[in-house]
Amino acid sequence: MNPALRLYELGQSLWLDNITRGLLTSGTLEKYIREYDLKGLTSNPSIFEAAIHGADFYDKAIAQRSAAGESGEALFLELALEDLRAAADLFLPMHKASDGHDGWVSMEVSPLLVHDAEGTLREAKTLHERLGRPNAFIKIPGTPEGVKAIEEAIFAGIPVNVTLLFSREQYLAAAEAYIRGVERRLEKGLDPKVASVASVFVSRWDTAVKDKGPEGANNTLGIAMARRTYVAYRELLASQRWKLLAERGALAQRLLWASTGTKDPEASDVLYMTSLTAPNTINTVPEKTLLAFADHGIVNGSMPPEGGDAEKVIAKFADAGIDGDELAERLQREGAEAFSKSWAKLLEVIEQKSGR
Repeated sequence: MNPALRLYELGQSLWLDNITRGLLTSGTLEKYIREYDLKGLTSNPSIFEAAIHGADFYDKAIAQRSAAGESGEALFLELALEDLRAAADLFLPMHKASDGHDGWVSMEVSPLLVHDAEGTLREAKTLHERLGRPNAFIKIPGTPEGVKAIEEAIFAGIPVNVTLLFSREQYLAAAEAYIRGVERRLEKGLDPKVASVASVFVSRWDTAVKDKGPEGANNTLGIAMARRTYVAYRELLASQRWKLLAERGALAQRLLWASTGTKDPEASDVLYMTSLTAPNTINTVPEKTLLAFADHGIVNGSMPPEGGDAEKVIAKFADAGIDGDELAERLQREGAEAFSKSWAKLLEVIEQKSGR
């Protein structure tokens, strides 16, 4: 059996961490949905910057919109919205058939708003309205200011993909914001069914500590941190507080593994896929990793529900001088900064291709 199909049998949905106009117009995305049982996709400023800079798929549209007087961020948003709507439409039959469980696409708010809760909420509402699709998540970073916007967005009925989470503590803060938003909806007599996912980044841990931890422990910290978070996720879903909400119709905020492409050339190219198989989760992977897994990935069952040796691994890194809490904050900060840089490069590329 195709290993991607096997993942879904075990309860894990597979998403693509990529979108380009070429994937849409060539029929490749439709092929991936059909052959690899792809259940959704996500985008971010880095993905769009690479797509627009690295190919000519957007050149004609940029020229036309530029001639019509559009420029900069407004021009980019039109391009991105066109792509996300087209992708959402491909996934819509799946979304309907699964009663909203699968078939999602994601679009991120401007990374320049990472420390602006009110601005983030305004843009989330605008993007949600402009996308106009029932299967579209708005991505909001799980920073301290982002968490405030997440609660308000959920209360407003906007599906949210919480991004840039690295640790159990960051995940729990995002989950708390989601739950508060749902509880407030119930208090106002509103429908509690507002979908959300919480995206925990994995491989960036291992890039940050490469050759700095215990001997022979490269590419183990990210998985350990993810497994620690998975334990907290299971505990939250088993809590009385959540059970009461679920009984009233609330949807579980699913845990999503992000940044699961292998960065270390000496490690398996499907390391994070084979290590993070778990029910009621999502794994969003780069195209290269998707194809590698379909070719030679192996599914050996679900990862340990109680975390396995995660705490021992984390303790060994702590003994080697790696402060997990401090590093999680740094990784979140650096992730936001990287998206901001990609955003700036993206607008530069659009300006160049506009002939301005």
